[in-house]
Amino acid sequence: MGRMERIWAIDRLLRARGGLALEEFLEALEVSRATFRRDLDYLRDRLHATIVWDTIERKYRYDRNPATQRPHALPGVWFNESEIHALLSMQQLLEQIEPGLLAAHIEPLKLKLVSLLGEGQVHPGAVADRIRLSPLARRRTQNTFFEAVASGLLLRRRLRITHYNRHTDETLVREISPQRLIFYRDNWYIDSWCHLRDDLRSFALDALQAVIPLPAAAREVALNHVAARFDDGYGIFSGPIRHWAKLRFTAYRSRWVAAETWHRDQRGTLATDGSYTLEVPYDDPRELLADILRQGAECEVIAPPELREQVAREAARVQDLYREPSAG
Repeated sequence: MGRMERIWAIDRLLRARGGLALEEFLEALEVSRATFRRDLDYLRDRLHATIVWDTIERKYRYDRNPATQRPHALPGVWFNESEIHALLSMQQLLEQIEPGLLAAHIEPLKLKLVSLLGEGQVHPGAVADRIRLSPLARRRTQNTFFEAVASGLLLRRRLRITHYNRHTDETLVREISPQRLIFYRDNWYIDSWCHLRDDLRSFALDALQAVIPLPAAAREVALNHVAARFDDGYGIFSGPIRHWAKLRFTAYRSRWVAAETWHRDQRGTLATDGSYTLEVPYDDPRELLADILRQGAECEVIAPPELREQVAREAARVQDLYREPSAG
């Protein structure tokens, strides 16, 4: 067992039996004398437990003298060292996803976890040094907007947002009822009921220019309905499934793609020549187009014809950029 589990066990044994000899502790805990001494020092020095050695009974016990007793209590929630390292790792990952996003709330817990680690085999600093994320294409979100959106979401209140739509190059003021916060491809989005459009819409948090909490209660939309709207199709521009894309990857590229999840309902087939055929559902093709073009000549659109034509037109535009100007 880990140190924290032994600390609990020592406290439990002392309270149940009143006192124990050294050998009884060593047998119950299955540890060496040196380890038990370190655990005892931790209880005394860090948790202020008044454990004394009774020279008459030759046992350890809690001090019964009111004049020298010190109040102490073990935390109501206790973790072993592996669990503490897991929590610190998650905190480190969260910091790298969005630095400072929840720092004010997490830092007190982090300090307690670090103090509980004691003399574990892994130093808490190693979590920050050895576990890293490398977010790509992350767009910075203002913490004030994130907190206002998250608060409106959890308190079930409407929000008035000023939102810049990159696709149309317009800035609009919307009243929304937030339904879900989504972290997708290193960026945050809020799935909402838009009262202007009277329909579900998703907004990128980094495109928000103002967020004003409103007193009105949010309109409730069943989460399974929200999921059906935003999760069924392909990517963040998802909608109801209208098409299925059939993509064929070369044998070389299939070594990666065959192990990837592009969509939860995808269908994949590996051919004898090593090529890989992937089928994914979609509504709005914008994100799917970007992912296909990112594969270069390693991916060919087989169906539907309109998607194949869209990719061909975009590829021709790229080719035109690099076409040598004619002499004359």
